[in-house]
Amino acid sequence: MWAWLRRRRRAPELPDALWRATLARYPFLAERDEQELARLRAMAASFLRDKEFHGAGGLEITDEIALAIAAQAVLPVLHLGLAWYDDFVTVVVHADEVVARRTHLDETGVEHEWDEVLAGESMEGGPVMVNWHDVAQAGETAATGFNVVIHEFVHKIDLRDGAANGCPPLPSKAARERWLAVLRQHYEQFCEQVKIAERFGGEQPWLDDYGAVAIDEFFAVACEAYFVNRQRFTQEFPQLTVLFDGFYRPARSSVG
Repeated sequence: MWAWLRRRRRAPELPDALWRATLARYPFLAERDEQELARLRAMAASFLRDKEFHGAGGLEITDEIALAIAAQAVLPVLHLGLAWYDDFVTVVVHADEVVARRTHLDETGVEHEWDEVLAGESMEGGPVMVNWHDVAQAGETAATGFNVVIHEFVHKIDLRDGAANGCPPLPSKAARERWLAVLRQHYEQFCEQVKIAERFGGEQPWLDDYGAVAIDEFFAVACEAYFVNRQRFTQEFPQLTVLFDGFYRPARSSVG
């Protein structure tokens, strides 16, 4: 097993057999050209060097688990660089979804408590949490656009400017306004589709309806699908594909 502590000066060597097995288990990783795959492998190794993995509830972090998470986490920053993840060190891995106790004090001073089932969680300046059950199934769930690793790491990108609002840091106010105009339009349409499906038995949206919770969640849910099932996502949201390409793949073709 690798030593993943940050004190390592060099990235670990990824055994060929383990790398090939990872690509076979998660076909959406392998759907890239040779140059991108080489970059993905190198960046995954650097991610393993820089981050610390902790298994919760007695879960043992194996090489398989660590590499699966690292390779998927790298996808959103493949053309941006790992510096986008430099605000945290720890990745916490649970065996399955976890139940978190939530509290909220409303404007009248009444405290509300409830349990929330979490597949993962990201905290600004803090660790990322995912669960291995969903990570392990990511090859199969790509058909539905679901990916817990990408979801949580996209939240990290969104939070780089200190606000969870569905907009990553952009170079100008005008760029930010254009981004939010396009995203908000699709978010509102998606919320309406979810509402019609829930209340009136309309067609269920392809994307996870969790995206209707808030615009930042819609951004993360949309990005999951964009990275793991680009073809279907582009059919559903061609304008968002162009928008995301401009940010995630600035030097590449917008569509294709």
